[in-house]
Parts: sequence; C-alpha cells; structure tokens
Amino acid sequence: SNRGIVIGAGIGGLVSALELAARGVDVLVLERAGAPGGKMRQVGAGENAMDAGPTVFTMRWVFEELFASVGAHLADHLDLQPVGILARHAWQAGEQLDLHADVHRSAQAIGEFAGAQAARGYVEFCARARRTYRALERPFMRASRPGPFSLATRAGLSGLPDLLRISPFVTLWQALGDHFSDPRLRQLFGRYATYCGSSPFQAPATLMLVAHVEQDGVWLVRGGMHRIAQALVRLAGARGARFRFDAPVREILTRDGRTCGVRLADGEELAADAVIFNGEPAALAGGLLGKDSGRATRAVPPPQRSLSALTWNLVARSEGFELLRHTVFFSSDYPREFDDIVRRSRLPSEPTVYVCAQDRDETDHRNPTGPERLLLIVNAPARGDTRPFAPEEIARCESQTFRLMERCGLRLDPDPACTVRTTPHDFERLFPASGGALYGRASHGWMASFSRPGARSKLPGLYLAGGSTHPGPGVPMAALSGRQAAVSVLADLATARGRDIRSTPRSEPAVMPGGTSTR
Repeated sequence: SNRGIVIGAGIGGLVSALELAARGVDVLVLERAGAPGGKMRQVGAGENAMDAGPTVFTMRWVFEELFASVGAHLADHLDLQPVGILARHAWQAGEQLDLHADVHRSAQAIGEFAGAQAARGYVEFCARARRTYRALERPFMRASRPGPFSLATRAGLSGLPDLLRISPFVTLWQALGDHFSDPRLRQLFGRYATYCGSSPFQAPATLMLVAHVEQDGVWLVRGGMHRIAQALVRLAGARGARFRFDAPVREILTRDGRTCGVRLADGEELAADAVIFNGEPAALAGGLLGKDSGRATRAVPPPQRSLSALTWNLVARSEGFELLRHTVFFSSDYPREFDDIVRRSRLPSEPTVYVCAQDRDETDHRNPTGPERLLLIVNAPARGDTRPFAPEEIARCESQTFRLMERCGLRLDPDPACTVRTTPHDFERLFPASGGALYGRASHGWMASFSRPGARSKLPGLYLAGGSTHPGPGVPMAALSGRQAAVSVLADLATARGRDIRSTPRSEPAVMPGGTSTR
C-alpha cells in the first residue's frame, strides 16, 4: 500500500491522517511534542489539567461530515453541550451585556443595554452576516483555493451582485458603523476580527460572517477541547494510523525533485510516497526542514503575521463578578489597543481580556466557593522570534490585565503555584517560525483570504495542512484543511497509479474564510 507521513499532530494533521488511513494508506504521524493537539493543547497548572488554546466548538457539521465519511458518529466520540449564552461582555462595573445564541434574545438584551435603535441595528447586522455567509459559501467556501478571478467566475453573473454587496473592500470597523452608533457595540462585534488574529480596523467586512457561524451553534466539549484531538487519535488509530510522539523531524527528504520521506532529529530515515506538513509553512520557507523543502511555499513577512497572545492558565478564587464560561472585559480605547499591537508592535497599554472559566457550564453560573480553573488571553504582537518582551513589559501588561478586570468588578486571587504564563516567545518555541503568530497570515485587506497556501505545495509529494493554510485558522478551518490535504494526496496517488479515483470522496470538502478560533 501507499505510505504517507504526517508531520504534526495538530487538528489538520490528525484529520488528514484519519482520512488517509480510512482509505487504505499506511499512515505514520510524527509529532515533536509529547501529546497531540498542536495549538489545541493542554497545560498542567499544579495538578490541574486545562485547555490552553481554542475554547469553543463551532461549525459542528464539519466534524459530523468527517466522522460520517469514515463510518463513525460524532456523538459516539464527543460529549457536546449546546451553549445558550455565547459570552458575557463588560466595560466597567455594572455595565455588561450577554450575547445569546438566539438572535431575538440578543436583540432584546441589546435594546435594554443601548436602546431600541441599537436592537434594530443588531437584527440588520445579523441579516447582513447571513447574506455574507451565503454569498461566499459556494464560490469560496467550497473551493480548494480560489483567487479573485476564480471566485468571480464561480459566482457567475447572477452571483456577482451578491459578492459586491458583502462589502469586501471596506473594513469590518467601517461596516459596523452602518449598524451601531454605540462604540461599545462596535467594539463587541469588531472582536470577530481577532478570531482569526486580525485587527477590526484592517480586516475586511466579510469577517462579519463569524456572527452567523456563532448563531448556527456553539458547543462546549465536556472534558475540554483537548478531547477532540484525543478522539481523532483513537479513531485514526482504529483505522490503522500509527503515531510517534516526542519525534521531531529534522529534514524533509527529496529525490529527483519530489518528496520521498523524512529524516528525524535522531538521524532515522523514513520513506514515504506523500508527506503532509501540519506546521507553520514559514518553517519550510525558512529552511528549518532542509533546503530542498524551502521552495515548497513562500514565507509570510513579519508585518503580515496575525496576532499572538499573552495567556495565563490560573487556578484562582473569584469574587465580585459572575463569570460565565466565556467572558470578555473590554479596554476603554479599542483603536489605541490595536495601534499598540499592530503599528507599534508592543503589548497593549490597556488590553481587552478574554476569560474562559473552564469549570462553568450552562447549568451553573454562580461563583464557586473554592478555586476554579481559568484561562486568560490578551492579544499581543507576533515578535517572539525577533524581540522577546522584557520581564518588566510582561509584568506591566499583567498588572493592567488584572486592573481592568477589577474595574469591571472581578477580583481574582490566583495560586502562584498553579499559574502557567505563555508569551509570544513561548508560542514561537512551540510553533517554530511563527514568531508566536497563532493564526498564520493576518486577514488584513480584501486580498488576504487569497494569500494562504493551498493543500498542494510547490514541491511534488509535499502537502500542507493547518490553520495557516487555506481556508484559515480555527478548529473547523484546520479540520477542513486536513480534509483538503487528504483529498489532494489521494487524487495524486491515484493519478500516479494511473487509475480512476472514485473510491475517494467525490466532493471536495467545504471550506470558508476567517473562522472562529482562540477568543
């Protein structure tokens, strides 16, 4: 049988390994870390294991289709709980707004928060988000890697007015001004740009489709998001895939101008008919896996990188503010926050803070009497490979983070022995050549969605998967990239054997731009 190697056990790599193994390819997954998941990682804070990456499960249909395609049922492998309240948002003490999965409940809450005109603006915004999603679904989302011309061609004459109506040439921040005069609401919905590591002041208005994705359903994974990676490992293993952890790859090997295998850090060589790289494409372009694979894809210039983050996994007592599973504490000056991060490449002087309370679910929002597991995330520039932040810069940002939460009424008493901090420099170490960027290339400008590499690299036999490739960042997006890579490998192997490939999936997996990710 054909041999395939997958480098990296992130979601994209796990999905491609599952797809290939289910279709008879002899698959070996090599992962430099000691556990699967990639950015969907778990950390131990003291004796407490908790998620340290993505925190929400959306676009459930992506995983339902994936599991069905290999003869399994999603519900048999993951315990998913639908979320009624998407998030609680706070600006200062007594000034908070809950956004609901149900549009009408959200409109009612927005009306009470900011007036009837704001509620009407929200309903119009949701309709526009839905139109945006539908206009892009066929020509962009179901295409393997479209360019502007092919996007217009696929839309056809009848679809072109819809494409122009979704405002690809204005920023998300500008478009939100059409619907919300209240700056707090612009800030709330502008945050959708950060779901793919971008600034709302530079990202295109098309990213408002994230609002429609959320209304389509958000779920909690019982036991944590890391369970998704574990479920994929079990499922792929049952289909014949093999896994080796703590197995870093030093070089991708080539022969006669095509990929032929890999060399591990310990010198062991492994042959393969196809290699899928589920890592930061810039690592290839930078020669980190040998000079031959350096021509496989182009590097992303540092100014075009997406956001990084400064995160804290804590075990802490909380009081004074009722956290939900997802709570956002907003900075008082959003333009300045992104000016600091994007233009000045420094930690924000006052950051917006996202808190994931991992012990809270839909049934219990009351403050627990004892300590609870919390993940705090603030946006940061991706300069972990060039100018790591000095300890005093990090300490200043940390104190501002806790001061902002206190302004909104939340007091935390963390246990220093159960605190894990992750900086852009740490993310660069975890994901080499990223600079700490967590979402690949930033979605700045209308052309950015067409700039991500597709599944086929420029080196025959080497394929790409992961959140830095098409269709974009986020758990469902990375899964779709894994499906695209598997489809491409199967098609090319069949062509090499000179036979029909009707045994492989007939329709290309659906893909979409943007995507939800670490909040």
